Amino acid sequence: MFTSTFSAVLLASTLACIVTIIGIYTIHKYELWANRNIVYFICFAAGVLISVSFIHIIPKSFGMNNNAPVFLLIGFMGMYLINRSVDTFVCNRHEYANLYLGIVPMIGIGLHSFIDGIIYTVTFNVSIFTGTFAALGMVLHEFPEGVVTFLLLKQAGFSRKKSILYAFLAAALSTPLGTLVSFPFISKINQGHLGLLLAVSAGALVYVGATHLLPEVEKENKKFSVVSLAAGILIAVMIVLSEG
Repeated sequence: MFTSTFSAVLLASTLACIVTIIGIYTIHKYELWANRNIVYFICFAAGVLISVSFIHIIPKSFGMNNNAPVFLLIGFMGMYLINRSVDTFVCNRHEYANLYLGIVPMIGIGLHSFIDGIIYTVTFNVSIFTGTFAALGMVLHEFPEGVVTFLLLKQAGFSRKKSILYAFLAAALSTPLGTLVSFPFISKINQGHLGLLLAVSAGALVYVGATHLLPEVEKENKKFSVVSLAAGILIAVMIVLSEG
């Protein structure tokens, strides 16, 4: 069981890393195509992440521990405070153009990707189904994350080579690193405590979907963006129904 769970977690986080690399490569080689279609990846990922959180992961965590609702709030607000801290730091450093436009957002994205690796560990330790379900939306949102990191660094004045390298380290490599660091600890805790960590993960997933991804549906005037969102929701619901 330990070996199969670790293999599944490592596979998911490695896949996330690969998808991020694909995003970086795509924006590097096919900038026009990536800019034109990135919103569809974002909308689909938002639909999956929000749906999987509300109809599967949150109820699962509530069933595992009665204190899970409190930790759901901690997960959501924790992600908010992390992002708010980064934004505050950035906004107070206007005199450093490269720091403002590239380095600090890159650190924020790196921290987020590291947490993604931890979320993979938590969800797969609950069950392979829960982990796979969460990974479906998370892996898809790694593509635009790689694109965004590269663009931020380019806009900050970094060369293409440095932008690729820093984007790889922050957005891609940090996810499997988060998995490898967290797995030895999380795999040994009991189901009750795992339920609390699952609730924290659900709060983080809702935050990412609702505040980072979903606003793109409203901001971008793309003809099929709502269709992509609906497709993500539909796939999530179908998977839950098939499990039931």
